[in-house]
Amino acid sequence: MIGTKLFLVMLFCTLFPAFSSAQSHEQKSTGGCDSGFVSLFNGKTLDGWEITDFGTQGDVYVEKGTIVLRMGDGCTGITLKKDFPEINYEVTLEAEKIDGDDFFCGMTFPVGKDPCTLIVGGWGGTVVGLSSIDGLDASENETGRMKKFSHNRWYKIRLRVTKSLIQAWIDGEKMVDLPTEGRELSIRSEVELSQPFGIASWKTTAALRNICVGKIK
Repeated sequence: MIGTKLFLVMLFCTLFPAFSSAQSHEQKSTGGCDSGFVSLFNGKTLDGWEITDFGTQGDVYVEKGTIVLRMGDGCTGITLKKDFPEINYEVTLEAEKIDGDDFFCGMTFPVGKDPCTLIVGGWGGTVVGLSSIDGLDASENETGRMKKFSHNRWYKIRLRVTKSLIQAWIDGEKMVDLPTEGRELSIRSEVELSQPFGIASWKTTAALRNICVGKIK
């Protein structure tokens, strides 16, 4: 039976090489992004990004298709230097906590003209939420949730921003669902340099890959 299946696969590839080649090219060109999304990281260089000059940062470099943020004495991160939508968009990425026990993904993003930050693994390693809402950090406002994060494990993070709602998922689990009408959105001073879109860690070595953005029609 196994031999028959292998023969059929080989026969298909022989008869339809163009299909196999096109499928392979599509997988490579999307950069790990879902259909309709654009890759913000080419897997080889920091093209389109700059290392954020927090003054406390550790080393930042590309290794084996990932962006590594080495532990510093505060924030270490990257800021996008390409055009980025202000509203009605989704961002997906994968993040890994390698060393340290604080947030390994602090994603600062625009909500129209206002900034906000999605914190993943903050305040000792377990808090997920938005900073800041009505002047309150993720550890203090209603978006804050507790979740255990393991070292050396990739987590898929998805952020959705519309005119009336901010939502976020981690590995498919909804973590944030905030109506924004009448709410004051802001960021902490530590991540001011991450605007309009940037990703940082806090006293933690982290890795990032498959960073993608898509517009919501």
